[in-house]
Amino acid sequence: MSAVAALALALAPFAQEPQDTEPVVHAPDLTGGRWLNVERPLDSWDELRGQVVLLDFWTYCCINCLHMLPVLARLEDEFADEPFLVVGVHSNKFPQEGELENVRAAIARHGIRHPVVVDEGHSIWQRFGVRAWPTFVLVDATGNVVGGNSGEVPYERLRDAVRATLDRDRARGVLAERPLFAPPAAADTGLLRFPGKVIRHGDALFVADTGHHRIVELGLDGATRRAFGGPEPGFEDGGAASARFREPQGLATDGTWLYVADTGNHAVRRIRLEDGAVETLAGTGEKGEGLPLPGSGLRTALRSPWDVLLDGDDLHVAMAGSHQLWTLHLADGRLERLAGSGREDLLDGPAHRAALAQPSGLALGRDRRLWFADSETSSIRWLDLEDREVHTLVGQGLFVWGHTDGPCDEAAFQHPLGVALLDDATLVVADTFDDALRRVDLGDCRVSTWFGPRDADTAEAPALWEPGGVSVAEGLVYVADTNHHRILEVDPEGGDWRIVVGPAVLRAGRDAAGGASETEGPGDAPAVPTPDDGGR
Repeated sequence: MSAVAALALALAPFAQEPQDTEPVVHAPDLTGGRWLNVERPLDSWDELRGQVVLLDFWTYCCINCLHMLPVLARLEDEFADEPFLVVGVHSNKFPQEGELENVRAAIARHGIRHPVVVDEGHSIWQRFGVRAWPTFVLVDATGNVVGGNSGEVPYERLRDAVRATLDRDRARGVLAERPLFAPPAAADTGLLRFPGKVIRHGDALFVADTGHHRIVELGLDGATRRAFGGPEPGFEDGGAASARFREPQGLATDGTWLYVADTGNHAVRRIRLEDGAVETLAGTGEKGEGLPLPGSGLRTALRSPWDVLLDGDDLHVAMAGSHQLWTLHLADGRLERLAGSGREDLLDGPAHRAALAQPSGLALGRDRRLWFADSETSSIRWLDLEDREVHTLVGQGLFVWGHTDGPCDEAAFQHPLGVALLDDATLVVADTFDDALRRVDLGDCRVSTWFGPRDADTAEAPALWEPGGVSVAEGLVYVADTNHHRILEVDPEGGDWRIVVGPAVLRAGRDAAGGASETEGPGDAPAVPTPDDGGR
């Protein structure tokens, strides 16, 4: 039997009860990648001897992987005084995710406290026989595999498996006395930290200051007027100072209320702008474990709402975590599925049978087309709100991406997160993983790059780094330049642009992502075909 076949047999689901038998399959080494968030490479199990290790095979575009990060943080808190260590193995889907500085930024953006090895060549992925994001492998204090699971594993199952392994290894006398690793401190990024979305209303800009877990109101000069929530995450209604959000993203406003996709809390909230009071409209604060069911918003557990859009008395929601679009009827608080079967894919047709993949940005045309950035299929799509049919403008599937201009049937994006209508005939797209702002001419259906990837700002064009949000107001375009921690304003007529708030980029500047230290391992393995997306 090959080593990989033996390992596959060892990766039985984590036991529900402690096991007395000693595992017999030694875990493959962790060589072939570059290490972040740790002072030295942890390539061999000799380095990790005495520690119970939970390997997390993840990629930062994957919503299922993101859903598991709070679970891992909770495990780290529970076993903080034990010789237990989570090690992230970042095996990328998109090319953008294989670049070291982008993974470093993702580590900071999501507050990851454990070591991460960047497995760009998928050599570790292959040695472990992994087939899905996320996958978890538990390794005991002597480097032997205890078990594994793919998908979103319940906290209790992971906790019980770790506890049983620690107890058994302590009884065997092979456990170290103390933890191996002290988490690094987060770096200061200025006023904003990884802003996800931005909108303008009148003379005010509202920013989802995602990394600070708050909403910020700015003047057009960039001066801070008010902040709602933050800096620590939480799930609390109340006044502006006492309310708490967790990694908020999408925003919408009618001037009286500011609606918020409170992504990390799996909730939809709103802020009364008159006095800053925050209330919850939908979601329970906990991630739903299945597809949401129509009914009362406050009784329904949601899955990562990423954007919101006002449509009269309705609030449309891009539900990235369940691969659907939903509508919250504001008059009675009722939630209704708008589109998406829940299957993660690109499939057009009747709304309830169509397949979406992490819709993350919304825009509404006067023709009643609800446009959405379907991030995991690198697509721009729309739902006709009159006949309830889903259509694809640009995009071909889960594993087709690129940075290609031209006719819509030839053009390509890479994991876009934002879309806005500049006018009835032009879409603007935050092409996130291409570090670009793109335009789509709807008349002849052609895609062009407005601002492409650059190492530094120039008078003619800004450098962008994974922009997550774009909106249009008063004839101007506003961009959340997420990994540069800033908000930009662009005049589409003359192409003039300015920084509303945040730093200028004088050169690549990607060493300022926010606190993830780097050390290099022995080098990268040769590239391999992109693995299947099994974490749906």
